[in-house]
Amino acid sequence: MFDAQCDLAALVYEHDQDPDRVLREFAADLNQRGFRAVGIVQLGRHCLDAGLSATLIHTGEELQLFQDLGSCSAGCRLDVGQLLDAGQQIALAIEGGADVLIVNRFGRQEREGKGLTYLIERALNADIPVVIAVPSHRFADWIKFADGMSVKLHCARCLVARCLVAQRRLHRAGSHDRLRGP
Repeated sequence: MFDAQCDLAALVYEHDQDPDRVLREFAADLNQRGFRAVGIVQLGRHCLDAGLSATLIHTGEELQLFQDLGSCSAGCRLDVGQLLDAGQQIALAIEGGADVLIVNRFGRQEREGKGLTYLIERALNADIPVVIAVPSHRFADWIKFADGMSVKLHCARCLVARCLVAQRRLHRAGSHDRLRGP
């Protein structure tokens, strides 16, 4: 069951799709139109990408979120401390006013109720819509996390924009109607 009138949208993507580009373009479009998108978007797709990092949408600050395990390592590990520091910056941005929260992934930390899940709750409690990238192989976990109260979007920016417009019209008639997807 999905709630088409809720403020929580999962941008569900396959391995060959780029949700980061979709989220970056969506945030840039919102900010360009005078809205305030806050949150975090990943740069790079996998741990093996050189310089895998993330960008805070509301400041443009680039953050390294993975521990450097040295040249002899065969993998990578999320630096949870860095993620939580980024979360604190996002929480302050939410308190400062936001039109939408964008979260880069529903990953292992979030699946376990950790990571940035508290930001999702904080935003929803403040009536701020949330868009989060969810890999298709974790969608069942996402539905459990969201108690089925989520809109499922395919990985396309126009769908994200249309979803936000529709739910804003239901909740707040007014200036948010300016949002339009291409």
